[in-house]
Parts: sequence; C-alpha cells; structure tokens
Amino acid sequence: MNLDLTQKTALVCGSSQGIGRATAVELALLGANVILMARNAESLQAVKNTLDTSRGQRHALAVADFSQSGSVKAALTELLTMQPVIHILINNTGGPAGGPLIEATEEAFVQTFHNHLINNQTLVQMLVPGMREAGYGRIVNIISTSVKQPIAGLGVSNTIRGAVAQWAKTLSLELGPWGITVNNVLPGYTRTARLDAVLDMRAKSSGKTTDEVADQMEREIPIGRFATAEEVAAAAAFLCTPAAASISGINVPVDGGKTGGL
Repeated sequence: MNLDLTQKTALVCGSSQGIGRATAVELALLGANVILMARNAESLQAVKNTLDTSRGQRHALAVADFSQSGSVKAALTELLTMQPVIHILINNTGGPAGGPLIEATEEAFVQTFHNHLINNQTLVQMLVPGMREAGYGRIVNIISTSVKQPIAGLGVSNTIRGAVAQWAKTLSLELGPWGITVNNVLPGYTRTARLDAVLDMRAKSSGKTTDEVADQMEREIPIGRFATAEEVAAAAAFLCTPAAASISGINVPVDGGKTGGL
C-alpha cells in the first residue's frame, strides 16, 4: 500500500490543537511537508517543533484568523509566493457555540457560514490550480457526524456542516477529472476541547455532573468510549495518500459506530 507523502506539501487548517494538530502530526510521519495554519503563532510554533523531519521535511506556519474576512486570503497569498504548489488541503475549523436552533441569531449563521464554507471555498480556489499543475490533489474536510444525524443542542453547526458536505460532494464531481479527490471525515464524540464544551453545556442544562454526562454519552457509542483526535487524524491522513486515489466524494464517520445509518 502506497502511503508515502514524501515531496508532497500539506496545508492543515486549525492545526494548533485537537484534530487539526493530530492530522498535521500524521501527515508529517508519512513524509509530507506540513504548513500549519491557525491564528496563534506561538501555539503553531509549538506544534511545528513536534513534527517529524526524518525524511528532510520542511515545515512552516501561516497565521490567519478564520473569523476575519480576508485574513485567510492574505496569509495564503503570501504563502503561495514561497510555496506555489500545495498538494493537500485539510479544511478544519472549530464549530460555533451550541444552543437550540430556534434561539440562534442571524449573525451566528452568517459568521459560521463564513468561517466554514466561505473560507473553504477561498482556500480551494487558490490551491486547486497548483494541484492541477502537479497532477496530485487531496482535499479533506473535517466536518461532523451531524451531516448524517443532527446532534441535539448544536443547531447552527448542524445546519452549516450539512452545507459544507454538499459543497464538498459537488466539488468532487468537478475536480475528479484532474485526479483531485475531495472527501469528508466526520468525527463523532472525540476527546478534544470541543467535546469538553459540549459536556459542560449538557451538564448545565441537565443538572448532572460532566462525568455523569460523559458516562451516559459513552454508553451510546457501540465501542463504549470517545474517539481520540489521533484516530480521526489517521482516517484523514489515509485519504491524502496515493493509496486513496480512487476514493472521492464520500463521508467517512469516525464515531465508534454511533451514527444511526449507513
């Protein structure tokens, strides 16, 4: 199986922590040069210092705030002057605050749509020409199992994640002729800061402790536990390899079997 990403360059969004960080680590272990993108340069540098360099990989940082219009485009414009071809794009952005859909503000929808779908579109439009020229392209979007089964209390996230999944499927049809694949990885409950926020929200609304809420949630997962960021990252990294060249336009849940559908 060809899992070698030597001489490939990957841009990993939201890579200062959680699933993004774990994905950057996995891609570097497969030989890729990794460009870390998030808004905190100090946190990114700390991650960069941990990445594998045993095959001569050269890693870099790109500081951008996905909540600020134009920030991603400016950072990527500067980046492309030094690295004109980026073969792999990992779209990964933190989700919005939870709460009932009926209480969500217009601003919450607009900001979340911008942070996720619009930023994804900007990145793809700027990187695809280089992928086409190189004859190699992998776009992996870290979304959520909510695109298959909405998650209670995450109304805005459920809505926008679904839009991103449809965007990705459409994109896979358009980019397939150039050998560029587009896939979605759908994390279920995963041990990250995002899960901690969900646990806190559910504990406050139910009057239970966070440990009690976590135990109840884990009992709903067939494998009996939350996933780790590294397990989600492994799925994302595989989809970036030459071995996955014929896999495109799909959703890959990493949820321990919890999602109630195929």
